[in-house]
Amino acid sequence: MKIKSINSSKIIILSMIACFFVTFGNAQDNLPQQKSEFWKNVRFGGGLGLSTGSNFFSATLAPTAIYQFDESFALGVGLNATYNKSKNFYKSTILGASIIGIYTPIRDIQISGEFEQNHVNRNFDNPAFIDDTYWVPSLFIGAGYTTNNITIGIRYDVLYDDTKSIYANAWVPFVRVFF
Repeated sequence: MKIKSINSSKIIILSMIACFFVTFGNAQDNLPQQKSEFWKNVRFGGGLGLSTGSNFFSATLAPTAIYQFDESFALGVGLNATYNKSKNFYKSTILGASIIGIYTPIRDIQISGEFEQNHVNRNFDNPAFIDDTYWVPSLFIGAGYTTNNITIGIRYDVLYDDTKSIYANAWVPFVRVFF
């Protein structure tokens, strides 16, 4: 039964990713000459990550879409996919989704709250380590400095678990870009 739940989890996450890209593609293809009020307030962004080192590789893709209710408040969703490989040690695949709320009390300051749920699959090359697959939640409270479309800041994971988290520690710096 465990195999079915893992496959079901992968199907759900891949379906969410597909829906995001189909919706994004449709939004771009179906935009009339005059944008509807809804699409005037939607902003797209996200993050890309690439890291290499001595026998290590990591890549991340994390698209995000937010709806800007007014100058102060936005709410959105995001997806993320990460692949890590440490040669002769392990490989991991992380797929997840998030919900984010952004509040801008003054022009250059941004406060955010974000709930993120990730599915982690780790496979070790050494039989001394046990392969595992699990879900891990994160609840971030953050603050940042905004200039134009870019926000640079730091966020804190109040649900941080040092044995399961995909982050090195509870404090995580971030750069957000929305267009």
